[in-house]
Amino acid sequence: RQKFFLYILGNPNLFPNLNLIILSCYVNSPNLLRKVTSDKSCIHLVKKTVISKIIFYEGHNFQGRHYECNSDCADTFRHFNCCNSIRVTGGHWVAYEKPNFNGYQYILNKGEYPDYHHWMGFNNCIRSCQMFPPYRGAYRMRIYNRPEMSGHMMEFMDDCPNVFERFRYRDIFSSNVMEGYWVFYEHPNYRGRQYFLRPGEYRACSDWACHNPMVGSFRRMRSGL
Repeated sequence: RQKFFLYILGNPNLFPNLNLIILSCYVNSPNLLRKVTSDKSCIHLVKKTVISKIIFYEGHNFQGRHYECNSDCADTFRHFNCCNSIRVTGGHWVAYEKPNFNGYQYILNKGEYPDYHHWMGFNNCIRSCQMFPPYRGAYRMRIYNRPEMSGHMMEFMDDCPNVFERFRYRDIFSSNVMEGYWVFYEHPNYRGRQYFLRPGEYRACSDWACHNPMVGSFRRMRSGL
């Protein structure tokens, strides 16, 4: 998946209150650059892709055999045996310890990870990955201290470094993610095992691939996380 922007530059006489409109959407096929000019309306369209890509390396510090990926991969075993460093050049990614998007989850944003400690990994095993497009909208999530979205509820629109201090409970048994992508962490201050949540209803902690309802912190999945 690749993201492209449409930049619409308007004639001030036709658009007195608007000189620039930016629209965005996602496409499956690349189209590096296109410029369309309309003399009649004086509108110029420029389309440019922003490619999402992640590179897995078998050695530390980006050494050894490597594999470049720009879409979901359910089983990476045929591409590399182990993963000791990662470079993300675009997009948001979730890497998984096991095939078919199972096991430990690691949230990866654009940047360099010279060893698995930098992505808070427990080992050098990466067996699948998923790409999620950058999100620029609002964030809203409700958490509950009982399954089936019952019991005590709180709504959040920002990061929470310590769940117990704000929620007064150490366990989150269910959640309703209404807007944005979120990451649950096992311990406070964004440490420990990670769990990626996209918009939807999570009626039990097993719905976000966790067998323990304890959540120490959570935050929004954003660029520069």
